[in-house]
Amino acid sequence: MVDRPGLVSNARKAILKGSKSFAAASYLFDSKTRERVWLLYAWCRRCDDIVDAQDHGGALGDQSGAAERLQMVRELTTLTFAGRDTGDPAFDALGLVARETGLTLEMAGAVIDGFALDAAGWQPHSEADLMRYCWHVAGAVGVMMAVVMGVSPQDKDTLDRACDLGLAFQLANIARDIDEDDAADRCYIPLDWMAEEDIPPGEQMKPHFRPALTRIVKRMCHASRVHEASARIGAARLKGRQRWAILAAAAIYGEIAREVERRGHHAWDHRTVVSNARKVGFIGKAAIAALRPVPRASIYLASERRFSRSDLIALARHNPFKQT
Repeated sequence: MVDRPGLVSNARKAILKGSKSFAAASYLFDSKTRERVWLLYAWCRRCDDIVDAQDHGGALGDQSGAAERLQMVRELTTLTFAGRDTGDPAFDALGLVARETGLTLEMAGAVIDGFALDAAGWQPHSEADLMRYCWHVAGAVGVMMAVVMGVSPQDKDTLDRACDLGLAFQLANIARDIDEDDAADRCYIPLDWMAEEDIPPGEQMKPHFRPALTRIVKRMCHASRVHEASARIGAARLKGRQRWAILAAAAIYGEIAREVERRGHHAWDHRTVVSNARKVGFIGKAAIAALRPVPRASIYLASERRFSRSDLIALARHNPFKQT
């Protein structure tokens, strides 16, 4: 018999420790949606921690054996979709929320493919590569979150908008964490972008390349804003409290990208965070925004070129990633 309260309690602890920003936004959902969001988050967090040998997104552990850990994630995920008890509460949480909402193994597999890229020490060559990576590690999660909130798998446009929110979040995270990723021998800046700025691979954090890196990050933050604007169009189709929660999350994560861009050369002097007081402010503004039509400025920005979920799935299908 499934211990739902126990799985929910474990998932709540995971999100409180792993993502304070998303945890704050999650409390705006109705109780049923909130618990399901927590359950899905717990699986995402656990997969990432297993593959990267870390604890709730902390410092990376020993990366040897990553392929074996990735295979374990795949096997446990397959097992939980088969209705089997895995013995791991995070994977059992995924099985529970999948039964309640209709999540599929294919959806989960798209997320796991992102962990596979990290396990392989992969770096994007082009902007399309970067966006496909963001699709796997965050856009696909956005799609799963939308289904958890009751969006029909047949509502392709709204799922595209949910994917856009994940893309926006991940681009903001990458821009903020360039120095941390460099310390872990990872880089998500497309090699093409670095070549355009005459930055040799692996030297992006050298002080004399800081002006060029700042230009690259400005480009990345703009892409984040475009996808965030698109996501706001999709959020307008959600129920009241769901719309409020998504708009709050978009504002909080969007502020990370905006702050990184504002800091310019000093963006990596210390980690960019959004204070609790500012989070409360964004939550309040999101409550007002949830009652109004999508701003014209967001509609205009969303009309700029962006990578849709359909585009990224097609790219991944016809142009497999080249491992470096």
